[in-house]
Amino acid sequence: MKGLLRRPGVQAVLGWTLGAYLKLVLRTVRWRHVDVDCVEPTLVGEEGALALFWHGRIPLCLSVAPQWWRKDTKALISPSADGEFIAQALAHAGFPAIRMSSAKKGDTAKARAAVAGFREALALVKQGGALVITPDGPRGPNEVIAPGALQIARRTGAPVFLMGIAAAPAAQLKTWDQVMIAAPFGRGVVVWDGPLRAPAEADEAALAELGEVWSARLSAATRRAEALVAGRADPGA
Repeated sequence: MKGLLRRPGVQAVLGWTLGAYLKLVLRTVRWRHVDVDCVEPTLVGEEGALALFWHGRIPLCLSVAPQWWRKDTKALISPSADGEFIAQALAHAGFPAIRMSSAKKGDTAKARAAVAGFREALALVKQGGALVITPDGPRGPNEVIAPGALQIARRTGAPVFLMGIAAAPAAQLKTWDQVMIAAPFGRGVVVWDGPLRAPAEADEAALAELGEVWSARLSAATRRAEALVAGRADPGA
Protein backbone atom coordinates (compact mmCIF):
# COMPACT_ATOMS: atom_id res chain seq x y z
CA MET A 1 0.00 0.00 0.00
CA LYS A 2 2.82 2.45 0.85
CA GLY A 3 4.43 1.73 -2.52
CA LEU A 4 1.15 2.49 -4.28
CA LEU A 5 0.75 5.77 -2.42
CA ARG A 6 4.21 6.90 -3.53
CA ARG A 7 3.35 6.67 -7.23
CA PRO A 8 3.11 10.18 -8.74
CA GLY A 9 -0.12 9.41 -10.58
CA VAL A 10 -1.81 8.14 -7.43
CA GLN A 11 -0.56 11.13 -5.46
CA ALA A 12 -1.94 13.50 -8.10
CA VAL A 13 -5.38 11.86 -8.04
CA LEU A 14 -5.51 11.82 -4.23
CA GLY A 15 -4.35 15.43 -4.07
CA TRP A 16 -6.96 16.59 -6.60
CA THR A 17 -9.72 14.62 -4.83
CA LEU A 18 -8.88 15.96 -1.38
CA GLY A 19 -8.50 19.48 -2.74
CA ALA A 20 -11.93 19.32 -4.39
CA TYR A 21 -13.45 18.03 -1.13
CA LEU A 22 -11.81 20.82 0.91
CA LYS A 23 -13.30 23.44 -1.42
CA LEU A 24 -16.71 21.75 -1.32
CA VAL A 25 -16.74 21.84 2.49
CA LEU A 26 -15.71 25.51 2.53
CA ARG A 27 -18.39 26.55 0.05
CA THR A 28 -21.35 24.49 1.24
CA VAL A 29 -21.01 24.25 5.03
CA ARG A 30 -22.46 27.17 7.02
CA TRP A 31 -19.44 28.24 9.06
CA ARG A 32 -19.71 30.18 12.32
CA HIS A 33 -16.59 31.74 13.84
CA VAL A 34 -16.38 32.31 17.61
CA ASP A 35 -13.95 34.87 19.08
CA VAL A 36 -12.44 35.45 15.63
CA ASP A 37 -11.83 39.12 16.47
CA CYS A 38 -8.75 38.03 18.41
CA VAL A 39 -6.85 37.44 15.15
CA GLU A 40 -7.90 40.62 13.33
CA PRO A 41 -5.02 42.87 14.52
CA THR A 42 -2.51 40.30 13.27
CA LEU A 43 -4.27 39.87 9.93
CA VAL A 44 -4.13 43.60 9.21
CA GLY A 45 -0.64 44.10 10.67
CA GLU A 46 2.84 43.29 9.42
CA GLU A 47 3.69 40.72 12.10
CA GLY A 48 3.81 37.04 11.19
CA ALA A 49 1.76 34.37 12.95
CA LEU A 50 1.38 30.67 13.69
CA ALA A 51 -2.01 28.98 13.25
CA LEU A 52 -2.59 25.63 14.96
CA PHE A 53 -5.37 23.05 14.64
CA TRP A 54 -5.38 19.31 15.26
CA HIS A 55 -4.34 16.87 12.52
CA GLY A 56 -7.71 15.14 12.57
CA ARG A 57 -9.40 18.32 11.34
CA ILE A 58 -7.43 18.63 8.09
CA PRO A 59 -10.60 17.80 6.05
CA LEU A 60 -12.22 20.89 7.62
CA CYS A 61 -9.21 23.19 7.41
CA LEU A 62 -10.45 25.55 4.69
CA SER A 63 -12.96 26.85 7.22
CA VAL A 64 -10.17 29.19 8.34
CA ALA A 65 -8.95 30.00 4.82
CA PRO A 66 -10.84 33.32 4.44
CA GLN A 67 -8.85 34.63 7.39
CA TRP A 68 -5.40 33.29 6.52
CA TRP A 69 -5.67 34.00 2.80
CA ARG A 70 -5.26 37.64 3.82
CA LYS A 71 -1.59 36.99 4.62
CA ASP A 72 1.22 35.17 2.85
CA THR A 73 0.34 31.76 4.31
CA LYS A 74 1.92 28.34 3.96
CA ALA A 75 1.23 25.00 5.61
CA LEU A 76 3.85 22.90 7.36
CA ILE A 77 3.50 19.39 5.92
CA SER A 78 5.42 16.16 6.46
CA PRO A 79 7.48 14.84 3.51
CA SER A 80 5.81 11.43 3.94
CA ALA A 81 3.66 9.74 1.29
CA ASP A 82 0.49 10.86 3.08
CA GLY A 83 1.92 14.34 3.36
CA GLU A 84 2.55 14.52 -0.39
CA PHE A 85 -1.08 14.33 -1.47
CA ILE A 86 -2.14 16.58 1.43
CA ALA A 87 0.45 19.13 0.27
CA GLN A 88 -0.88 18.90 -3.29
CA ALA A 89 -4.46 19.35 -2.06
CA LEU A 90 -3.59 22.41 0.01
CA ALA A 91 -1.62 23.90 -2.88
CA HIS A 92 -4.74 23.58 -5.06
CA ALA A 93 -6.62 25.40 -2.28
CA GLY A 94 -4.16 28.29 -2.06
CA PHE A 95 -1.86 27.14 0.75
CA PRO A 96 1.59 26.16 -0.56
CA ALA A 97 3.48 23.72 1.64
CA ILE A 98 6.74 23.82 3.53
CA ARG A 99 7.84 20.21 3.84
CA MET A 100 9.40 19.46 7.22
CA SER A 101 9.50 16.57 9.66
CA SER A 102 11.78 15.36 12.43
CA ALA A 103 14.59 13.03 11.33
CA LYS A 104 15.69 9.82 13.00
CA LYS A 105 19.13 9.83 14.54
CA GLY A 106 21.76 9.04 11.91
CA ASP A 107 19.59 9.91 8.91
CA THR A 108 21.68 12.79 7.58
CA ALA A 109 19.62 13.35 4.43
CA LYS A 110 16.38 13.80 6.37
CA ALA A 111 18.22 15.87 8.97
CA ARG A 112 19.38 18.31 6.29
CA ALA A 113 15.86 18.48 4.86
CA ALA A 114 14.45 19.10 8.34
CA VAL A 115 16.89 21.96 8.93
CA ALA A 116 16.08 23.49 5.54
CA GLY A 117 12.33 23.27 6.22
CA PHE A 118 12.77 24.75 9.69
CA ARG A 119 14.72 27.70 8.29
CA GLU A 120 12.12 28.29 5.58
CA ALA A 121 9.36 28.27 8.20
CA LEU A 122 11.23 30.75 10.39
CA ALA A 123 11.89 33.06 7.43
CA LEU A 124 8.23 33.03 6.37
CA VAL A 125 6.98 34.05 9.81
CA LYS A 126 9.73 36.61 10.43
CA GLN A 127 8.88 38.24 7.08
CA GLY A 128 5.24 38.66 8.14
CA GLY A 129 3.71 35.48 6.76
CA ALA A 130 1.52 32.95 8.53
CA LEU A 131 2.45 29.30 9.10
CA VAL A 132 -0.37 26.77 9.50
CA ILE A 133 0.63 23.74 11.58
CA THR A 134 -1.10 20.56 12.70
CA PRO A 135 1.11 20.24 15.78
CA ASP A 136 0.26 16.61 16.60
CA GLY A 137 1.07 15.36 13.09
CA PRO A 138 2.07 13.40 11.21
CA ARG A 139 2.17 10.47 13.65
CA GLY A 140 0.76 11.71 16.96
CA PRO A 141 0.08 11.15 19.75
CA ASN A 142 -3.33 12.64 19.11
CA GLU A 143 -3.93 16.16 20.45
CA VAL A 144 -0.42 16.58 21.86
CA ILE A 145 1.63 19.49 20.54
CA ALA A 146 5.03 18.30 19.34
CA PRO A 147 8.23 20.26 20.09
CA GLY A 148 8.68 21.55 16.53
CA ALA A 149 5.77 24.00 16.68
CA LEU A 150 6.93 25.25 20.06
CA GLN A 151 10.46 25.82 18.79
CA ILE A 152 9.17 27.85 15.84
CA ALA A 153 6.99 29.91 18.19
CA ARG A 154 9.96 30.58 20.49
CA ARG A 155 12.42 31.40 17.72
CA THR A 156 10.07 33.80 15.90
CA GLY A 157 8.30 35.36 18.88
CA ALA A 158 5.19 35.49 16.68
CA PRO A 159 1.63 35.32 18.01
CA VAL A 160 0.12 31.85 18.04
CA PHE A 161 -3.57 31.26 17.35
CA LEU A 162 -5.40 28.05 18.25
CA MET A 163 -8.38 26.97 16.15
CA GLY A 164 -10.87 24.38 17.34
CA ILE A 165 -12.85 23.14 14.33
CA ALA A 166 -15.93 20.91 14.12
CA ALA A 167 -18.80 20.24 11.74
CA ALA A 168 -22.10 18.37 11.68
CA PRO A 169 -23.25 16.09 10.30
CA ALA A 170 -19.86 14.44 10.11
CA ALA A 171 -18.21 11.05 10.41
CA GLN A 172 -15.30 10.55 12.79
CA LEU A 173 -13.02 7.76 11.61
CA LYS A 174 -11.17 5.30 13.83
CA THR A 175 -7.74 6.58 12.83
CA TRP A 176 -4.99 7.61 15.25
CA ASP A 177 -6.09 11.25 14.90
CA GLN A 178 -9.87 10.52 14.84
CA VAL A 179 -10.18 12.38 11.55
CA MET A 180 -13.50 14.19 11.04
CA ILE A 181 -15.17 14.07 7.61
CA ALA A 182 -17.95 16.61 7.18
CA ALA A 183 -21.00 16.19 4.99
CA PRO A 184 -21.67 19.00 2.52
CA PHE A 185 -24.41 21.54 3.31
CA GLY A 186 -24.13 21.06 7.05
CA ARG A 187 -23.03 23.34 9.90
CA GLY A 188 -19.55 24.18 11.11
CA VAL A 189 -17.96 26.07 13.98
CA VAL A 190 -14.45 27.43 14.45
CA VAL A 191 -13.46 28.54 17.96
CA TRP A 192 -10.44 30.88 18.02
CA ASP A 193 -8.04 31.32 20.94
CA GLY A 194 -5.07 33.67 21.13
CA PRO A 195 -2.79 35.38 20.67
CA LEU A 196 -0.34 33.25 22.66
CA ARG A 197 3.44 33.60 22.69
CA ALA A 198 6.40 31.44 23.60
CA PRO A 199 9.03 33.40 25.60
CA ALA A 200 12.37 33.75 23.83
CA GLU A 201 14.17 32.69 27.01
CA ALA A 202 12.14 29.48 27.48
CA ASP A 203 14.31 26.39 27.97
CA GLU A 204 13.31 22.82 27.06
CA ALA A 205 11.48 22.26 30.35
CA ALA A 206 9.56 25.52 30.01
CA LEU A 207 8.62 24.70 26.41
CA ALA A 208 7.40 21.24 27.45
CA GLU A 209 5.19 22.83 30.10
CA LEU A 210 3.93 25.39 27.60
CA GLY A 211 3.13 22.56 25.19
CA GLU A 212 0.91 20.92 27.79
CA VAL A 213 -0.94 24.17 28.43
CA TRP A 214 -1.43 24.94 24.74
CA SER A 215 -2.50 21.35 24.00
CA ALA A 216 -5.18 21.61 26.68
CA ARG A 217 -6.37 24.95 25.31
CA LEU A 218 -6.53 23.70 21.71
CA SER A 219 -8.43 20.60 22.81
CA ALA A 220 -10.79 22.78 24.85
CA ALA A 221 -11.44 24.98 21.80
CA THR A 222 -12.09 21.84 19.73
CA ARG A 223 -14.50 20.39 22.31
CA ARG A 224 -16.27 23.76 22.47
CA ALA A 225 -16.66 23.78 18.68
CA GLU A 226 -18.07 20.25 18.83
CA ALA A 227 -20.58 21.25 21.52
CA LEU A 228 -21.70 24.37 19.66
CA VAL A 229 -22.16 22.63 16.33
CA ALA A 230 -24.18 19.91 18.06
CA GLY A 231 -26.40 22.47 19.76
CA ARG A 232 -25.25 21.56 23.27
CA ALA A 233 -24.58 24.06 26.06
CA ASP A 234 -21.53 26.21 25.37
CA PRO A 235 -18.74 24.93 27.69
CA GLY A 236 -16.88 28.21 27.18
CA ALA A 237 -19.73 30.43 28.32
